[in-house]
Amino acid sequence: MGLIEKSGGAVKMLVVTAALFIVFAGIKTAANILVPFLLSVFIAIICNPLIVRASRYKIPKVLAVLLVIALFVVIALSLAGLVGNSLTELSQSLPMYREQLKEQFVWITERLAEKNIIISSALLIEYFDPAAAMSLAADMLSGLGSVMANLFLIIITVIFMLFESSSIPKKLHFALDDPQMRLKQIERFLTSVNHYLAIKTLVSIATGIVVSLMLWAFGLDSYLLWGVLAFLLNYIPNIGSIIAAVPAMLLAALQIGIPEAGFIGLGYIIINMVMGNIIEPRYLGKGLGLSTLVIFLSLIFWGWLLGSVGMLLSVPLTMILKIGLETSKEGRWFAILLSGEDDIEALEQSSKSVSQ
Repeated sequence: MGLIEKSGGAVKMLVVTAALFIVFAGIKTAANILVPFLLSVFIAIICNPLIVRASRYKIPKVLAVLLVIALFVVIALSLAGLVGNSLTELSQSLPMYREQLKEQFVWITERLAEKNIIISSALLIEYFDPAAAMSLAADMLSGLGSVMANLFLIIITVIFMLFESSSIPKKLHFALDDPQMRLKQIERFLTSVNHYLAIKTLVSIATGIVVSLMLWAFGLDSYLLWGVLAFLLNYIPNIGSIIAAVPAMLLAALQIGIPEAGFIGLGYIIINMVMGNIIEPRYLGKGLGLSTLVIFLSLIFWGWLLGSVGMLLSVPLTMILKIGLETSKEGRWFAILLSGEDDIEALEQSSKSVSQ
């Protein structure tokens, strides 16, 4: 009897695993459709608090939605033009940066040769190419720009979502089997996601502005482009700021010197510490934390599944998954596995207080 139960559990696990692979294959195949839809969902979630606040001032919903969408379109088109111009200037300057890099590596290899350390300058260029890192950042922004080619479709979808936003919780409430129990979970889920994305977006905007001002003060080329990159990658905690700092520091090392690049790196660290450890926890709280390993793995997973946009949305998507799992008894164990150290310490303290 025990053997039958074990074999049945193994078969169930295999079926679940196979179903997950089928779902992932379907998502990857439909990425061109899903990515604009996911962007629409996140934009609608970010814009919805403005609609709610406008209703408190007795502003008609139609007018509020039109004003918010107009503001979003102006910001999106301005960022698209800014990024496009910066990418064009960067692509034109890349050959010059490569030539400067070759000259520096030749000087380094000559100094090393005087010490009887023989290293090929071509090998150094192959493994340490700042232009390649800058091209990678540019490709990521270009991938996001290709998605924004569906801007009209995204805007229309966001408009309909904003008009339907007040009725979505009610629809989910009546669609589920246990309305009284599920209603609180739905409200908590939507409130948590809304709060997380709104605060994260404001902090990311502030990070991008401060980074742009810092790089402008140092006289770095394409400082607005690196500010936009810092804004986008700030959605990835811990490692996002590191990824955003690398191309700017490498460009600074070529353009204005290695000491200045070091100061720029220090500036990135200070900005990340202030925004990530002081400002963000004050307004966001520590109850939505993910472990650093989960953040890194989610970056790889969503990037593989949905491309460069999936990398930018990796943490919000995982955050939504974690919040959704926390609201159900069946998935709470997996939400705990995704949690960071602060959440685990809070669970330990609560379990000790209950036992006492």
